[in-house]
This record gives sequence, C-alpha cells and structure tokens, in this order.
Amino acid sequence: MAEKTECTSRFYSDFEMKIIVLKICFLSIGFSQINPFEVSYYSVQKDSVGIPAPAKAMFKSLLIPGWGQIQNKEPWWKPVLFAGLETIGWLSSSRYGNRAEDIRREFEAFGDIHWELERWYSRTQTIFPDRWQGILIGTHKLGLKIGGNYYYTDQLTELLNRYSWLDISVIRDRDFYENIGKYDQFVGGWDDAYDDPFDSEGNWWTVQKGSVESIILTQQKDYYRDLRHQSNLLKHYSRYAVSVVMFNHIVSGLDAAWIANKKEKNLPGFHLNYDPLNKWGVGGVGITFTW
Repeated sequence: MAEKTECTSRFYSDFEMKIIVLKICFLSIGFSQINPFEVSYYSVQKDSVGIPAPAKAMFKSLLIPGWGQIQNKEPWWKPVLFAGLETIGWLSSSRYGNRAEDIRREFEAFGDIHWELERWYSRTQTIFPDRWQGILIGTHKLGLKIGGNYYYTDQLTELLNRYSWLDISVIRDRDFYENIGKYDQFVGGWDDAYDDPFDSEGNWWTVQKGSVESIILTQQKDYYRDLRHQSNLLKHYSRYAVSVVMFNHIVSGLDAAWIANKKEKNLPGFHLNYDPLNKWGVGGVGITFTW
C-alpha cells in the first residue's frame, strides 16, 4: 500500500510539471504577439503644447536673419534690414577674399621671377662680408629639395660641396613668400642692380623701424611687400565681413525673441549678482529671458 501511494504521488508530480510547462509555452506565445514597448497599447496623454513663439522666432532668425521678424509681423524694414546685412556681408566677404587671392597670386609670381637662391647665396657674402655664413644660417630657414630629399638653407654651404646649383631647388611654400619679403636675412636674393644697402637712397636702402630695428629694402622687395600687405589687408576685411554676418544672426535672433516675449507680456527680468569681494557687494547684472 505504501508502495502504491508512492507511485501515485510520483504520477501527480510529473503531471503537474507538464501542466506548468504547457502554461509557460502558452504564455510565451501570447506575449510574443504583444510588444510591451509599443506606445499604442497604453493610454498616453500626448503633449499638445508646441514650441513657444519666442523660441521659434529666435531660432528662425538665428538660421535666417529676418525670418523671426516676419513671424512676429514686425514692420517690413526690420526683416529687410537683417536680410540686407546678411547679403551685403557675404558679398563683401567673397569680394574681399577673391581680390586677396588675386593679389596673392600676383605677388607670388613676382617673387618667383625676381628672387633667386643662387643670387641670395653669393650676394649675401657681398652685403655681410664678415658674417655671411651666420646670416645664411640665420633665425629662419627656406626649404630645399634635391632629388627626392629635403633640406634647409642652413645646410646650403655643406650641400654645395656635393651638389651643383642645377640640382638644388628652393621650395616656394607659404614660409618662402613670407621670409623673402620680411627678413634682411634673405634680401640678397632680389635682382635689383646692387648699390650700398646701408644708405637711404638708390636701388638698395635701409629704413628705421622703431627705435632699435632697421630693415634693408630694394625697389623690387618694396613693391613685393606692398602687394603682400594689400593681400593680407583684404583677407582681414573678408574675415571682418564674416564676423558682421555672424553678429547679424545673433542680433536678429535676440531681437525676434525680445519682440515675441514683449507681445506675450513676458519681458526679461534683471537682477544684481552678489560679489562679497566688491565693496558695494555687486559683481554684475543678470538678465533672465524666459518664455
């Protein structure tokens, strides 16, 4: 009897286990038909509030100056003003930049024609007879190329023991065009008819810069420097025009937000920032802009 009871108990345990497994299978199949992360299965109250008008106006004008002013239905001259400044700024930047590039190509071509490495080497010995080797090494260098190898002008004296002038070429990069017009170290390369470089007249002359520095000029070098100065000046103008464009975006955006806030009677608040190190206790003014 005890043996029968043990068998019956074991039977029911196996049967219950099968039922549990079947339930798990059915539950798995059921859940597989439902995505618990699908929002449509849940009751969700959607946010019906859009972007606030001041924020929308500000972002529009930050993107395209004058656009936010149109949204605010401001007088026609305001969006025209901001759009006009945008147009003038980009046109000016392009015009100045293109002109600067034209002059850059002009002074580089002039330098290629009128400055020569071999002349620089020999004439430096004439200008500075007692210290020409130190002048060649100098504080600045020009790149040199011999075959597939690269060197610098401070190695030129040594290189001439192994190579001819036909083998050596100077690398005419940005540093080259700056150095030949800026430093006395390279003045000997210009092709002006030579005369005393340390007087104040003739094809070569010396001018005083400040109280301690002087610079040797030639007619060719002086003309080259003028062209380079014009190009650099126009590049500055081009960058200034871009700065005006960026400033125009910011002003247009802030103006659009200000007017939109004003129309909603939501003006910015002002407060003083406390500074214990200031004897008056004021460290600045804070502006709170809300919408």
